[in-house]
Amino acid sequence: MKRRALIVGALALLVLVFAWFGLRAKPKGDPKGPPAIAVDVATATPRDMPVYLEGLGTVQAFYTVTVSSRVDGQVEKVAFTEGQDVKKGALLAQIDPRPFAAALGVAVAARDKDRAQLENARRDLARYELLAPEDLASKQTLDTQKALIAQLSAQIKGDEAAIDNARTQLEYTSIRSPIDGRTGIRQVDPGNNVHASDSTGIVMVTQIEPISVIFSLPEEHFSQLAEALQTGPVTAIALAREDAHELDQGTVALIDNQIDQTTGTLRVKATLPNKQRRLWPGEFVNMRVLTRIEKQALTIPTSALERGPDGVFTYVVQPDSTVAVAPLTTGPEHDGFVVVQKGLKPGDQVVASNQYRLQPGARIKANPARTAAARPPEQAP
Repeated sequence: MKRRALIVGALALLVLVFAWFGLRAKPKGDPKGPPAIAVDVATATPRDMPVYLEGLGTVQAFYTVTVSSRVDGQVEKVAFTEGQDVKKGALLAQIDPRPFAAALGVAVAARDKDRAQLENARRDLARYELLAPEDLASKQTLDTQKALIAQLSAQIKGDEAAIDNARTQLEYTSIRSPIDGRTGIRQVDPGNNVHASDSTGIVMVTQIEPISVIFSLPEEHFSQLAEALQTGPVTAIALAREDAHELDQGTVALIDNQIDQTTGTLRVKATLPNKQRRLWPGEFVNMRVLTRIEKQALTIPTSALERGPDGVFTYVVQPDSTVAVAPLTTGPEHDGFVVVQKGLKPGDQVVASNQYRLQPGARIKANPARTAAARPPEQAP
């Protein structure tokens, strides 16, 4: 019994010693818990928010013409430089006109011959009409002469048509640009024979001011875009694919008359002025279409959004500098901000950085310099 009492006493003494050393080793600090976490804070603020639709597009020339010869002949001259801007009616190539000029001369001579015969036939008819009352010219002779005059008159009309055709063929030897545009690579050199049946043509002329962009949108956006078109012109913006900077701005021209059932997309055509020629046929661009502007919509920075198993949420700053989770219903995003349709009210402050270190009830400390920068301006973009 005495031995057991000694053991119990020794254990009690050890417990007291460890407790004393533990109290002395406890660091002096804030008894209220861990230190506050430094974060950026933004304020939920109303602002005019543009609503855009975005899709991938291909740039196409407004007009594309393959200029080819409409007559057979030898190319005497090429009157353009590859890559040159040309106006409508500018001479592009000249085909040897001599055979066609000769054909025009033959047609003119045939007409003049028939005109002379017609004039003679009319004079004969006048003589027969003077002799007929005295029975010196028969009725049959008069009828025959009238028929000859009608025949020669019709023949002259045919000659005029032949002259017009020959003159047209002669004009075709001067090949001119049908549109304002830019020439491409020359396909035929001087001295070569060309034919009206050739499919390659002499050069391709494309109009790039203005220019068109064909792009696709999901079919569920059809109603939104159609309603916007009914209210007036719809702005379309072309963006570079590599860094999304703006290339040009124009308007939506039309929505294609069918939806592609295999992809579930609708094709849209936009027209852009392209004065700076930043768009080129065949280029891929990102297209952004402004359908409407939500007036004074409640917005927060997109950096304040978090996604969890139950959807989108954000950390809201409480009056005691702690945070609480607020589930959100969000709308369109643009320029680093997102519309909050449900879950916040104007003036609420949300955490915009270091969310991975937070949990509900955590204490935070706002970075003043960054908090002001995170607040969106109260005006439309």
